[in-house]
Amino acid sequence: ANRWKVGDTAPNFSLKDQNGATVSLKSLQPPIFGKEVVLFFYPNDGSPGCTKQANAFRDAVAEFKALGAVVVGVSNGSQESHKEFQMENGLPFALLADEEDAVREAYEVKPALFGALPGRETFVIGKDGKIKMAFNDLLAAPKHAAKALEALESANVPA
Repeated sequence: ANRWKVGDTAPNFSLKDQNGATVSLKSLQPPIFGKEVVLFFYPNDGSPGCTKQANAFRDAVAEFKALGAVVVGVSNGSQESHKEFQMENGLPFALLADEEDAVREAYEVKPALFGALPGRETFVIGKDGKIKMAFNDLLAAPKHAAKALEALESANVPA
């Protein structure tokens, strides 16, 4: 299969967040001031696993900031659904409405449970726009934040 590998250039994306603002990979990664981007795909707003996954990112948001990274969630829910999910859980990051699944397809996030659910996958994208980590695990929802932090920490260790 033609899956993304570490070192590949991440596909650009441009979607509306829960507040109707457009967020793109390019807008998060301007020259010099660009940030590392933690892009997490999740199946549904408000489901138990997705809530655990999003809350793990919320609880670690200060650590991500300290490492110079920005966290962005993506699912095919509407802006309204994302806003509700954000408010219920106090999520301090953008949740992008990928209603056509275009970005999910661009990142080749495979469906889970024999196609019954959209997949749960997290990517870490370096300042250079290249994929540093891809972690796909439907059931280990809370682990996604820890895996992303590990990837950022190991990349930021001086050689």
